[in-house]
Amino acid sequence: MRARVSWRGHQRSTALNRKVAPSAQEVTTPSQAAPKDPGARIAALEQLILARLDDDKAQDVVFIDLKGKSAVADGLVVASGRSHRHVGAMADHLLRALKDEGYGRARVEGLPHCDWVLIDTGDVIVHLFRPEVRTFYNIEKIWAVDSAHHTQAAGQVV
Repeated sequence: MRARVSWRGHQRSTALNRKVAPSAQEVTTPSQAAPKDPGARIAALEQLILARLDDDKAQDVVFIDLKGKSAVADGLVVASGRSHRHVGAMADHLLRALKDEGYGRARVEGLPHCDWVLIDTGDVIVHLFRPEVRTFYNIEKIWAVDSAHHTQAAGQVV
């Protein structure tokens, strides 16, 4: 099949490119780059997040290991940015890096205002704050408290 293409008043005839869609085996996706072992996958995800935040000059980065402590996630990262714009840029760069490395689409909350941006990757949860907001909520304290009384209460039948 031929199509007529006009370029600055001249007409020429070109063949249309019709490509056949590749089969499922031929398609290479970024998710194939992520490790298959769940432990290695989570460790690689943690390293990716921490490296990306370091590259973006995040301040006061804290990683809290939640393996065996919570069913919500295996890790929690808390970091601060200098301003609304810095927090938004860090979140955007992190989301792009996660997608490019094959970790799927993370769920995001708070991106329009950029006071507190939460990025949930499933295995690791990332909290990006402005310094004043981080001081106000102080979420690191929730996980730093000794959980001895929580384990006792969990063993009791209510």
